[in-house]
Amino acid sequence: MAKKETELPPDDAGRVRTVTEFTREVKELLEGGIRPGWIRGEVSNLRAQASGHVYFSLKDAGAQLSCVLFRGDAARQSVPLRDGQAVLAYGEVGVYEARGQYQLVVRALIEHGAGRLQQELEQLKQRLAAEGLFEPARKQPLPLRPHTVGFITSPTGAAVQDFIRILARRGWTGRLIVLPAKVQGEGAAAEMIAMLQAAAALGIFDLLVIGRGGGSIEDLWAFNEEPLVRAVAACPVPIISAVGHEIDFTLCDFAADVRAETPSGAAELISSNHLACVERVLNAGGNMEDIVAAQVERARQRLDHARSRLRLLSPAAAIEQNFLRLDDLGNRLGSALRSAVQLRRESLGAARARLAAASPEKRVQQESHRLLSLWKRLESASPQSVLKRGYALVRDADGKPIARAKAIKPGQPLVNEFHDGRVRVRAEE
Repeated sequence: MAKKETELPPDDAGRVRTVTEFTREVKELLEGGIRPGWIRGEVSNLRAQASGHVYFSLKDAGAQLSCVLFRGDAARQSVPLRDGQAVLAYGEVGVYEARGQYQLVVRALIEHGAGRLQQELEQLKQRLAAEGLFEPARKQPLPLRPHTVGFITSPTGAAVQDFIRILARRGWTGRLIVLPAKVQGEGAAAEMIAMLQAAAALGIFDLLVIGRGGGSIEDLWAFNEEPLVRAVAACPVPIISAVGHEIDFTLCDFAADVRAETPSGAAELISSNHLACVERVLNAGGNMEDIVAAQVERARQRLDHARSRLRLLSPAAAIEQNFLRLDDLGNRLGSALRSAVQLRRESLGAARARLAAASPEKRVQQESHRLLSLWKRLESASPQSVLKRGYALVRDADGKPIARAKAIKPGQPLVNEFHDGRVRVRAEE
């Protein structure tokens, strides 16, 4: 028996559309039927292309939306995007016909939640101020010439390099110890508190500095967390807060004994007294030379006066003998004074050489190499390093890691995370 051909429904008998035609109809319906508007979500899968276009997804607990920010619109954005960031995106729906994929064509972005954080910051500031935590009477004076300084910061940030460079350039001769801690993200405040308390307990530091480079309010938020602010205020060692740029203020700035506008500013503050001492030594050397020269001149004047009196009061023979004696005394005095001047010059030169030889640059480099070695050991033990060795991390659709095969159900959507990206798969029996 011949196989009966499938009959088309009567309404569609005269109209068979191609994939392109159908996709174009969908495109017209979506792009013409949905007005542009604001969408709130969390950034994920962020990818910036060499062309200047930026691709990412907006997601919430129930759905995910593909987004594109074309080069011209991306260049106008003032908000730097990062995965996990909460944003408000303005745009219109678009359909990429080649893949049959709809996406949000983003025209503008603003960060969501910055206003809430600012409000929380102001409320906490007022409460701590009411407790007297920021009162000037609580502040400790900074030591004029700190011998050992501890800098609590990220060991790999630009801030610590600028700090070290300025101290070395200004000839500071003290001892600098970098105390490594996270300065951003979850757990940063706890790490800085632990390092602050450990430094205070050691009892070797004359001065502490806590800080980092500038950033957004979210980047600097760890320095506004109440436990860290209280730890800074209670620190028994004088402390400088050097967080961000000139316009950035955190609660640690108010709690610290002194606020520096930047880490570089803190380094200049620490080394300023050292430069003043060096200048006083140099000035003292110049004054000493002037004093000795004046003494020599007065001695010569006294000799000339004595010679004049001898000419008037003594016979010729006695005068000649006295002249010889006076000339001999003058020569001996001049020699002694010149020797004294030379000795003081040599002492001053030796002092200058000792100041130059006491540069902290070598000790700072040794500490930096040691910290870099520790950092590399930590980096080699990170999950990302494991992934780079050929392993993959399996997550469910919500992003939770799956450790056992028994936890996977047939047909369950999964995400395999490699070191260079993620691949969505579906489990089979």
